[in-house]
Amino acid sequence: MVSLAQRRVFLGLAVVGTVAAVIVPAAAHHGWSWADGDQIELKGQIQSIAMAPPHPMLHVKAADGAVWQVDLGNPSQTARSGFTGNTAKVGDAITAIGNRHRDHSKMHMKAVRIVIAGKNYDMYPERIQTN
Repeated sequence: MVSLAQRRVFLGLAVVGTVAAVIVPAAAHHGWSWADGDQIELKGQIQSIAMAPPHPMLHVKAADGAVWQVDLGNPSQTARSGFTGNTAKVGDAITAIGNRHRDHSKMHMKAVRIVIAGKNYDMYPERIQTN
């Protein structure tokens, strides 16, 4: 028979394991370590818009035909920038400025600014690099 103390230890370890399993991948995703330090400018057409957490994102088809995943800020950052699910539509032209994935075989970037119809939407204004 399992004692009450053993059950408490098991329950405590289960909770710690569950929390670690959730936090570690979330921390890895939300940081910038996966992205290049230098910023790029991506121009193309919006293929899809997803506003769901943890990060709203766009799929953008570049002139060369490559489809990029463009991560925006978290939902509150994206809203503060002025961008909503109704700001743009599939087919709209877009310029995304941000940091691409370190693995250049992945068409994936984290946008610090997007520009649609001449209007800037700054997701991470403090990270925008100027020349």
